[in-house]
Amino acid sequence: MSTKTKDKAAKGKDAGEDGEEGTGGGRKKLLVIVAVLLVGLGAAAYFFLFAGSGEAAAEEPEHGGYTALEPIAVNLAGGGYLKIGITLEYTAAAASGGHGSGGVDGSRALDILIATYSQAQPADVTTAREALKESLEHQIVEAYTEDGVPMVMHVYLTEYVTQ
Repeated sequence: MSTKTKDKAAKGKDAGEDGEEGTGGGRKKLLVIVAVLLVGLGAAAYFFLFAGSGEAAAEEPEHGGYTALEPIAVNLAGGGYLKIGITLEYTAAAASGGHGSGGVDGSRALDILIATYSQAQPADVTTAREALKESLEHQIVEAYTEDGVPMVMHVYLTEYVTQ
């Protein structure tokens, strides 16, 4: 045999051997891909089955009614005043008798309102109105939460006059 024929034969054997290894390597790759897909499907199933139950607990409570509080005048820290009125939206838990005859007593909410707005500057009252309202709502909802059950779900501004 010539040298060229020997080289071709050797290359043919190597190619056959590589082809067999390539097939075995292809099977290994396929098994890895299938394993990764199974893990991914398992993770997705876990997320949809068990993470969804956490979201249900975080849902907004059921509406129970409204308590409108009389507007009050609050002296601002930098001078001037704010006349502000709020309405509390309470939950069904509060309406069902969590607070006597149903609904909520607004005295704590008024106390929080005075404490929050009496520290504000006149410029804050006009330019940062939404931020102050969000802070007020967060404080009131927290104050009216009993044993992890919120009694107030939202606070609405019904009057807002500065001077």
